[in-house]
Amino acid sequence: MSGNPTLIRPHRFGDDRGWFAEVYNEGKFRSFGILDSFVQDNHSLSVPIGTVRGLHFQAPPHAQAKLVRCIRGRIFDVAVDIRKGSETYGRWIGAELSAENGLQLYIPVGYAHGFVTLETASEVTYKVSDIYAPACDAGIRWDDPTIGISWPLPAGITPTLSRKDEEQPLLSDFDSPFAYDGTPMTLVEF
Repeated sequence: MSGNPTLIRPHRFGDDRGWFAEVYNEGKFRSFGILDSFVQDNHSLSVPIGTVRGLHFQAPPHAQAKLVRCIRGRIFDVAVDIRKGSETYGRWIGAELSAENGLQLYIPVGYAHGFVTLETASEVTYKVSDIYAPACDAGIRWDDPTIGISWPLPAGITPTLSRKDEEQPLLSDFDSPFAYDGTPMTLVEF
């Protein structure tokens, strides 16, 4: 499945005890145009402010759509269009996700995903539409100048990266396995 990156604001029902939110409902998500079936949930903890994870994706036959949310702390979450032939190839969208704002970002197949932590000990959970397949695991450089992501790194913070993320290829050295499906990239909000 493809589609557009979608920013989702689950409704919170609150009282003097706190709040309750339904963060996933297959029927509601289908009404938003999100038709993926999610088969795995992932959870990460990034301790230092300025931890960058990404830009990651899985290639076919195990390509993954993702539904991302931050359950503790705050992140800036990014999706980059890597669909060959797309008029928005190499462009990005981003949104701040936090435990406080409760926003979620849906990232369809054909987009690379990454985030930077804006608070210490930020925890991110995300649903994926296919299992983790190491042979299909791939990425592109988080700081590729042709993409030009405006990462909101706090002043004086040097990004913390994995060795894998330090060594990812540039977009110009990347042959995308994803074809453009005719859906131009826009950020949809619900």
